[in-house]
Amino acid sequence: MKILVTGGAGFIGSAVVRHIIKQTNDEVLNVDKLTYAGNLESLTEVDKSPRYQFAQADICDAVVMAQLFNEFQPDFVMHLAAESHVDRSIDGPSAFIQTNIVGTYNLLEVARKYWQQLSDEKKAAFKFHHISTDEVYGDLEGTTDLFTETTSYAPSSPYSASKASSDHLVRAWQRTYGLPTIVTNCSNNYGPYHFPEKLIPLMILNALDGKALPVYGNGQQIRDWLYVEDHARALYKVITEGNIGETYNIGGHNEKANIDVVKTICSILDELQPQPNGQKYESFITYVKDRPGHDLRYAIDASKIQKDLGWKPEETFETGIRKTVEWYLDNLEWCRNVQDGSYQRERLGEG
Repeated sequence: MKILVTGGAGFIGSAVVRHIIKQTNDEVLNVDKLTYAGNLESLTEVDKSPRYQFAQADICDAVVMAQLFNEFQPDFVMHLAAESHVDRSIDGPSAFIQTNIVGTYNLLEVARKYWQQLSDEKKAAFKFHHISTDEVYGDLEGTTDLFTETTSYAPSSPYSASKASSDHLVRAWQRTYGLPTIVTNCSNNYGPYHFPEKLIPLMILNALDGKALPVYGNGQQIRDWLYVEDHARALYKVITEGNIGETYNIGGHNEKANIDVVKTICSILDELQPQPNGQKYESFITYVKDRPGHDLRYAIDASKIQKDLGWKPEETFETGIRKTVEWYLDNLEWCRNVQDGSYQRERLGEG
């Protein structure tokens, strides 16, 4: 198959591209604008493959996107391009509206026009897979409930509201125009090649630099953690085996409070890279003012994708977080290269 991946130089997108090139015989066209969070160094394992192509382009540019569709002739589209950091969305929501809503609309229209002119055989095989987040469902504070595919949307941040909007657009294009779409909503990802503004890489790199480990509020915000390579396997399974019009929630079955995640990282670093003076990394933990509108708990019920498509995560949090810490210790040069000076791990999103 020929798969057009948007946002393929980002954290989850690059994991998807690496998985497809290394584990299948499919061809990939990676379309990425290369904003601060997109980095081609995340694809050095596969970028020499004859089955891999890259195009630097903005999904908001309908003319260029139409050209890429017509030249590459994709069988599938996997749409991951998005602004994705809640703190940044608080400081500057405009980019989130533009990329996540307007960009998705543009892509849907380009895909629809492309799909409509395909032969009957190719038309029947085509799929548009929109990759979204569990944050569209809002907050599970005070309950033991899990997000299911039928949970009502109640987004809290400009980021999650923009993703909720894009989900609705995708489903509307399927219902109104018949465009063959699938939506997936995933829990918090972690793993190799994660941009250092997010919790886990931020804590690892700050600890190694002897800097404070800033934990929002009391650190009791609970997230379901999913290893990014498990997510990439799930996404490929959905695009190849999933049913049109369906939604699949993808989770790691690993609910952890943020403070426990940070303490686990500190413990692994104490073992793998102890400080010369014997000081424990946990002593760097600092509690800071909480994020405005911070949801307390997210948790995914991933039973549908397991039952319908036979997917479940291979990594536990314990195995995945150790692999992640080890990867960062082995790839500090990548970390230095992706921080181009515009972001130096400073606090964002205080409102």
